[in-house]
Amino acid sequence: MNNEDKIREKYQLLAPELNERTLRLFAAAEAKVIGRGGISLVSRSIEVTRDRISRGIKDLETKERLEPGRVRRKGGGRKRVTDSDLTLKDDLEELISPYTRGDPESPLRWTCKSIRKLASELIKKGHQTSHRMVAELLREMNYSLQGNRKTIEGKQHPDRDAQFEYINELAKKQQKKDQPIISVDTKKKELVGNFKNKGKNWRPKGVPEEVEVHDFMDKELGKVAPYGVYDLTRNEGWVSVGIDHDTAAFAVATIKRWWKKMGKGAYPEANHLLITADSGGSNGNRNRLWKIELQKLSDQTGLTISVCHFPPGTSKWNKIEHRMFSFIGKNWSGKPLISHATIVSLIGSTKTKGGLQIKCELDINNYPKGIKISDEEMKNVRIKRHRFHEDWNYTIFPRSK
Repeated sequence: MNNEDKIREKYQLLAPELNERTLRLFAAAEAKVIGRGGISLVSRSIEVTRDRISRGIKDLETKERLEPGRVRRKGGGRKRVTDSDLTLKDDLEELISPYTRGDPESPLRWTCKSIRKLASELIKKGHQTSHRMVAELLREMNYSLQGNRKTIEGKQHPDRDAQFEYINELAKKQQKKDQPIISVDTKKKELVGNFKNKGKNWRPKGVPEEVEVHDFMDKELGKVAPYGVYDLTRNEGWVSVGIDHDTAAFAVATIKRWWKKMGKGAYPEANHLLITADSGGSNGNRNRLWKIELQKLSDQTGLTISVCHFPPGTSKWNKIEHRMFSFIGKNWSGKPLISHATIVSLIGSTKTKGGLQIKCELDINNYPKGIKISDEEMKNVRIKRHRFHEDWNYTIFPRSK
């Protein structure tokens, strides 16, 4: 048996126990013992590259020791493309964002563009990538391939996707000009009191927190309506916890509080506010009081206010839902909302690894329902409707200008 066969036989016996590092060192040790021509001989015997054996010899000569569990030095191995191409992930997210589907409150999201098509678009933007790399990045970004589920009744609006893209383009232009863009909505009304709250919380085993058996509303504490404002650029939010009716006046009062206590300081040069909102509820596109109150806000602040509504049936696509409200829900999961102070504290203490910060206050003002707005009053609103879907997109100007 020649040297080449001996080395091959030893390798076959040890192979199941070798990892990347120990294989390299085994090959290097055999080559050093043979001496001249050893690297070439070992390379042919066990099909390990000459370069890899040379690196193993260097490791043996320097007697370098690695931390337990490591197979290569820190920083060793092939570098990730995202380490050198810093905009690759951002450009991939931008390609997907207007087309993202599924329930955005779920940890898993999915895209209707194929990975090959996404890779092709990224290459056009100047990135060196492949469909395999795109698939890996999508998994890191919590996307997955999913099938369809029958949950929607009726027809979707034919301009739904076009409206998403329209909002996306306006938002990008707004951010380039360093002007504020906010997403607004009312979170689900909550009973105040010692009632069961969905979710679980860490407690001593066998000692669950005791709550009322029945969820009958406490007449003194009643319900609360948390109305939120989410700053898409700064990843910051404001929530007013209302104890009265969820009306357009309450919604705009919350936006006004956000502007006075957060927005104005963050955007000292702002003259234009873009609001994205659902098409129904207190901030609905057909709500006359909503437009009247926005006109008052525009007059008081001097801001030109543009509003873009999401098409009917697409409220879950509103950014505030999955970037702020979902985290509030996780933060108070399993905790009884026993008082107004508790609710304000739980909302205000909500934070995320991504840096989300929320400020919260109780709003004790009254907001009566049933206020009628006449045609004459509507004529005094300085509104300009956009060419694309004027019912969903419009701008209100200050009347002092």
